[in-house]
Parts: sequence; structure tokens; C-alpha cells
Amino acid sequence: MSTAVLSVERYAQQLERDAAALARAELALGPEAPVPTCPGWRMRELLRHLGHVHRWALRYVAEGLTEMLPEVPEAEMIGQGPPDAGLARWLEVGALELAAGLRRAPADLECWSFLPSPSPLLFWARRQAHETAIHRVDGEIAASRSWVPPPAFAADGVSELLLGFAWRSRRRLRRPEPLSAVLEATDTAASWRVEVGPEGLTTESGSAGGEAGTLVRGPAASLYLLLWNRSGEESVAVQGAPEFLEWWREAVHVTWE
Repeated sequence: MSTAVLSVERYAQQLERDAAALARAELALGPEAPVPTCPGWRMRELLRHLGHVHRWALRYVAEGLTEMLPEVPEAEMIGQGPPDAGLARWLEVGALELAAGLRRAPADLECWSFLPSPSPLLFWARRQAHETAIHRVDGEIAASRSWVPPPAFAADGVSELLLGFAWRSRRRLRRPEPLSAVLEATDTAASWRVEVGPEGLTTESGSAGGEAGTLVRGPAASLYLLLWNRSGEESVAVQGAPEFLEWWREAVHVTWE
């Protein structure tokens, strides 16, 4: 299943901006500041996690690795990196190096990836841009601020989540009683349909297939943050049964490995 994507350059630019914003948040708050949306983490863990992920991703792009690297436990991942005083700069440097590597890589790059995409290069550009954006949101929330991702980027992130991560987990995401939902972005032309039942999960772009039990409408950024569990339902309109969003919050847990 391929999904619509932005350009490598667009992803690289967003990645650079969001990493810089997160670095600024850490400098303002300090490494000890708690991150409410990542329970148990403080800003130092958030930056070390993201800085490690950027460097991990760059190896696939720069070296053309065709097999997955050995998995690094999260505790080890957040134990790496420089002392606290250098964390912000270390994060920014890693993001700049990753963005540069994405720009240098050939369009026909062959390397390992783990979600549907038109190409491995677009996969890595897209995944790392959204990884960074969501963690920027975590940093902004830690600083008691809000940030609204651009509509086209946010809609792309909803597609990655629903048609990528959720699609990958479709066989384990089951429910005895079927549920269906349509999500509509009011500031773009994007919409998605999700159905879950005893046979698993199905997701598709567009809302074809008749009425759904739940309709969720709102700006693309609101849908993006809602589905990533970074916001509640206050900025979207929900019609029909509330069970779909309750099920989503409980059942869908994204992992990157």
C-alpha cells in the first residue's frame, strides 16, 4: 500500500525546523523539565531519544543498509549522548546531518525500511520528519505552549499513521464488535476511513463505503495530534458513537522497530 507523500526537500526542511524548536525548548526549560506526554521522561531523555533516532536513520540512508540494525533498548538509547549542557546542540547537529544525508541520497536508494512508501528514501524522509514533529509537540507541551503543524504536513502525518503504522498492525488490531469511523480534515481535501472488527483493521484514503459509526471532523493538525494522543477532542467535532476514539486510545500503540 503506497500513500501520498510530500517531497524529500519538504520533509528535510520540516525536520530541521522542528529539531531546532525542540532544542530551544530544552534550553529554556532545562534538562530536568518533565515531559507530560512521555510519562517518566524529562527533556534530557526526549532529546537523547530523538538524537539517537536521527543518527540511527542516517545510517540506513548514508550507508544503504539493506537489513535492520540490531535493536537498541530504550534505556540504552536515552543513556547515550553528550552531557546535559551539550544536548540541544547535539540534537540540532544530528538533525542537520540527517537532513543533509536525505538531500544527498539518490532517488533510487535501496535500503531497509518498515512502512509502505513509494521509495525507501521517501520513507525515511517522511518518518523522520514526523518523528521530529511529534517530539517537538512534546517539547512545546512541556513548555505549556501549543504548536500547530502546517495543514498539508499534518494530513500527510495522518496518512502515515493510518495507512502505515495502523495498516502494519492490522492483523493484531481486532475487536469482537465492529467499529467504523470517517475522519475528515476541514482545511484540506483529505479524508480517511477506518474499520475494525473480528477480522482485523482496514484503513483507506477517502470516505468511500457508506456511512460510518463515528465521524470526526477538524483541521488536519487537530486530527494528527488527536490520533497521536497529543491532544484531546476539544478541537475536533465528533458525531456518532464515541467508542471508536476510546478504542483507538487504548489499542493503538505505535512502535518504530
